[in-house]
Amino acid sequence: MSAPDPARDVPLHPQVQAIVDAAPDGAKETSLAVSRRAYAAVADRLGGVPASVAAVTDDVVGAVPIRLYRPLAPARGAAGVIVYAHGGGWQLGDLDGFDPVARALCAGSGHHVVSVDYRLAPEHPFPAARDDVVRVVDWAAGAGAAAYGWDAERLAVAGDSAGGQLAVVAARARPEGVRAQVLAYPTLDATLNGATYTRFADGPMLTRAKMAGLWLGYAAGADPRHPDLSPLLAADHMGTPPTLIVLASHDVVRDDGLAYAARLREARVPVAVRDCPGMVHGFVRWAGAVDEAGRTLAAMGAFAGQGLAVA
Repeated sequence: MSAPDPARDVPLHPQVQAIVDAAPDGAKETSLAVSRRAYAAVADRLGGVPASVAAVTDDVVGAVPIRLYRPLAPARGAAGVIVYAHGGGWQLGDLDGFDPVARALCAGSGHHVVSVDYRLAPEHPFPAARDDVVRVVDWAAGAGAAAYGWDAERLAVAGDSAGGQLAVVAARARPEGVRAQVLAYPTLDATLNGATYTRFADGPMLTRAKMAGLWLGYAAGADPRHPDLSPLLAADHMGTPPTLIVLASHDVVRDDGLAYAARLREARVPVAVRDCPGMVHGFVRWAGAVDEAGRTLAAMGAFAGQGLAVA
């Protein structure tokens, strides 16, 4: 029997409630192109004032576009790098739409950030996004370090939502080469197990039906229990780096993060959980309108910075 969830009866924060109330009707059919433009526009509308960084450079790793951020106030000691995979259900999101998040991680950690513009489903289903993020992580630990001057042995991964899933999978591909994972409301179980898939089946913001459709579009017939789709269900979590998991109280995928934290503790992996009451899925992108988003981004950057500072 699972422990009671302390967030069960927490109301939505008023700042979040205002955004939820203003959100478009999720039942209205829109094209994928329209959805992608609307999703990208969130950064301009709710992202707030972008954090200052020393430099921003666009580059390509193989055929994968990336954006590199160099910190204005570098951390003491050797500079490291955080490879960041954006959210959007494997179907939405781009470098511009997550620029404020990447900047915040760079400024908050004092280390370089590499944001990955991985291929999107349904045009490019599994394993395309996985392969792109793994490729960039491998590059960051090799040729990228040589080209941009960070310490190849100071590597962290980060991601939100679907990007959290991709970050976990990329870290599993380098079991001894990643120093920290920073995950915001990661989607880690394609079987849609967990009580919050029932409790928050109708949202707010993200519904069970929407999440099921996103998984279907990405997995494209692959076994949903495959550990590169559902890393929560992997048989072994030994070797996972120290991990921060950010949770939102009103989130259909909340139980994915709670269960992953429990699995990591069973494997004796250091794990910290930042449980954010009154928040919903996607809130870290709203730092211009939701105070907790800014605080959480700062905490995410600080956790990555601490992991990369380890001798």
